[in-house]
Amino acid sequence: MTIFKKYIIFFTLILSPIFTNAQIGVGLTAHTDIYQRIANPPDGLMSRSAGSVLLNLGGGPKIWIGARDFSVSFEAQASLGILGLSVSDYKGLGMLSFPIMAKLNFGGVSALGFEGKQGFSIGGGIQYSKSELYYLSSEAKDLGVKRDYFKTFIAQAGYGFGISGFAILGYLRYGWNAETKANVFNFGIQYDFNLPQLKKITNPESDL
Repeated sequence: MTIFKKYIIFFTLILSPIFTNAQIGVGLTAHTDIYQRIANPPDGLMSRSAGSVLLNLGGGPKIWIGARDFSVSFEAQASLGILGLSVSDYKGLGMLSFPIMAKLNFGGVSALGFEGKQGFSIGGGIQYSKSELYYLSSEAKDLGVKRDYFKTFIAQAGYGFGISGFAILGYLRYGWNAETKANVFNFGIQYDFNLPQLKKITNPESDL
């Protein structure tokens, strides 16, 4: 059983009694990172960090369950930093990461209400990351530098606005791994779409 499925089962069992008029569905989430930084596990060879500004795009599927002012979502994304690089000692280009999270969404960012409202979200999970995605330099290869995917445990917080199946929020995400000394940092803008059709989200008041 994958860790993503474990998150779904855990949060569903714990939080399902809260949702008296709960709805459940699938959706999509996309993001634009204003800045992202990756620090690989240290190898003592060359600089282990790389950063990327602006040209950072990504997205993926989500599952959500919730009511008008509160929801739980389970998200798996892919995030590409097209021009990510190490400024101190150039070794190659590109950064790729896969954050997998469970999130608690409050207020408007649950995106299940018919009135536009502000709200916030908090969440956590794991992230697999890799820098120097392509064009690893010959110098780095000769020194024995390798860039494999590494795991970090991530926490994320966001604040934004949502209405009728759509939410937009700014977020900060930090990840670390105490064993390998790796860490990651991201901040940017996220766009959430609760599907299958935004206009078909049921008004909870209609059930009264």
